[in-house]
Amino acid sequence: MNFVQTALPGVVIVEPKVFRDGRGFFAETYQKEKFAAGGIDAVFVQDNHTASTRGVLRGLHIQLKRTQGKLVRAVEGAIYDVAVDARRGSPTFKRWAAVELSAENFRQLYVPPGFAHGYCVLSERVQVEYKVTDFYDPESEIVVLYNDPALGIDWPIKDPILSKRDAEGKPLAAWMDRLPAYQP
Repeated sequence: MNFVQTALPGVVIVEPKVFRDGRGFFAETYQKEKFAAGGIDAVFVQDNHTASTRGVLRGLHIQLKRTQGKLVRAVEGAIYDVAVDARRGSPTFKRWAAVELSAENFRQLYVPPGFAHGYCVLSERVQVEYKVTDFYDPESEIVVLYNDPALGIDWPIKDPILSKRDAEGKPLAAWMDRLPAYQP
């Protein structure tokens, strides 16, 4: 496996080795010791699976009490996956990193706790699977507005399809007093 550090400390692109032959392929998508050696020493407690169609944008989501690290991958289709540093006091606060994840490139993105996460669908259909480091806590989840001008995320789609909840997200500044603090 290859672990590529992004401009945001802790946000890591994972590139598994893929072995292809006439029967198909084999790829190891998670292996605890290799991930730890690559800088991801997370303990995952739950796997999630979602499907969407072209133009859907999900996010930006972050849980405040039970902050989650996420290991995200597309198992069908392609997404533009985004992580935003939402840790008050962080040297990279409000900065974002993005990568295309697809069934073809096998890439994964690790989004550490304290980062907001979202993605938009680039293909006709996508299925996304992701592991999380803590359980879902709807009471502590907030939605940061996907097009918050203070973040300046360069989304590759115009006029995304949003859930009601995501459409009613608030700018990051509106959540400032509730955001997790940076801990070096």
